Amino acid sequence: MAKAIMVQGTMSNSGKSFITAGLLRVFVQDGFKAAPFKSQNMALNSYITEDGKEMGRAQVMQAEAAGIKPDVRMNPILLKPTTDVGSQVIVNGVSRGNMKASDYFKYKTKLKKDIMDAYKSLAEHNDIIVIEGAGSPAEINLKNDDIVNMGMAEMADCPVLLAGDIDRGGVFAQLYGTVMLLEERERMRIKGVIINKFRGDRRILEPGLKMLEDKINIPVAGVLPFINVDIDDEDSLSPAFEKNEAGEIDIAVIRLPKISNFTDFNVFGYMENVSVRYVSKAKDLKTPDIIMLPGSKNTISDLKWLRENGIENAVLRAYRNGTPVFGICGGYQMLGEKISDPYNVEGGGSINAMGLLPVETVFANEKKTKQVQGRFEDISGFFSCLSGKEFEGYEIHMGKSKANGNALSRLSGGKYDGTFGGNAAGTYVHGVFDSTGCAEAIINAICMKKGVKYNKSGFDLKAYKEKQYDILADMVRNSMDMEMVYNIMGIERR
Repeated sequence: MAKAIMVQGTMSNSGKSFITAGLLRVFVQDGFKAAPFKSQNMALNSYITEDGKEMGRAQVMQAEAAGIKPDVRMNPILLKPTTDVGSQVIVNGVSRGNMKASDYFKYKTKLKKDIMDAYKSLAEHNDIIVIEGAGSPAEINLKNDDIVNMGMAEMADCPVLLAGDIDRGGVFAQLYGTVMLLEERERMRIKGVIINKFRGDRRILEPGLKMLEDKINIPVAGVLPFINVDIDDEDSLSPAFEKNEAGEIDIAVIRLPKISNFTDFNVFGYMENVSVRYVSKAKDLKTPDIIMLPGSKNTISDLKWLRENGIENAVLRAYRNGTPVFGICGGYQMLGEKISDPYNVEGGGSINAMGLLPVETVFANEKKTKQVQGRFEDISGFFSCLSGKEFEGYEIHMGKSKANGNALSRLSGGKYDGTFGGNAAGTYVHGVFDSTGCAEAIINAICMKKGVKYNKSGFDLKAYKEKQYDILADMVRNSMDMEMVYNIMGIERR
């Protein structure tokens, strides 16, 4: 049975996901079989495993860092917000429907067996499990029946590392306050604290570290520097959303209120001289080289939002002026002619869509989740650059779309997916640009249109990610007391 260690944080976005990934990479480099685990994840970025199960992308990123395939056991509960007070509840990769937050709060204790079955099964096949918490363990209004922070640490009977974000300020208050709000038995589980995202000279920080250790009687396990690594972000707190400056190649992604799987566009941001801007106001669209419409957890509501705040008109105006537009999943549906919801999947009703593609979508009760492979058809217009290229990815959608135009691609098994027309195209396949040559083809086509040359070729996304995980591991190894970490877990370092 695997040994375990848990990474908790003083708040959301304190760096738990990255620290977990970095530790996993270090353990694997040191010769151990390691895997991530998060009992409950709340995010609209999800992934479909080989067996058609749905899980959060944070654990997919962490599995990549550990050099293993994503497995739904790594994230047995995924909550995908549908409204401000409700979420779709996915257990062991399968949806159990939508619940209001108050109803889920009562229901979640029934999921402890699902959580522990997944955890124990994963632990049987690994040497080390690195468990990630969620938000803060000191949310005193939510501590009863907790299943994701100290409640999970107790279920797994594992030690905890507590991370605080110094970049936001007040890190000593964060760590001290969190520890003091915990019960004694919970405080006893915290074996080390981590100062994360530090900029500057550690020597100036040392007096504060000593005072903190004296006050909470817990050692500092590491001071991690602020570093820029290109690793998939988990949720709507992503720093990528704050980037507004256009690069030499300017890609505008519409930031929908219920945006999902925005990681579909990360590959472009990794490429030299390419900027990916997330746009939520019509005035900020400006004159991009291409517009991307991402997935949405509530397509009809987000289309109404596009219409009401003027972004739809801005996109249509840019399209008429020659800017290509590409939609994925919900974005593909929005580019069509009509969307209908006869089974009240997203609140019911129907709506005329943007009219750039000859597509009509009807929402069904059954969610489609599967990995796919395919090849782009013979495409005309701007997206002819993709013609004949092979890709792989995954589908997650409730809608069924009937296209009355040319198919964008043919999937393995013979089914057609997506459509194109003029300089617009859409697909249901998430991750379609991650396949070798696809993103690069788009960038080269933009450069040809602008009359400039793209100086880089042969971009290898997998190799690029591997390098980023190694950079992250080097930072963790050099900035944390790994001897302490191994001792905390009761493991003899190899």
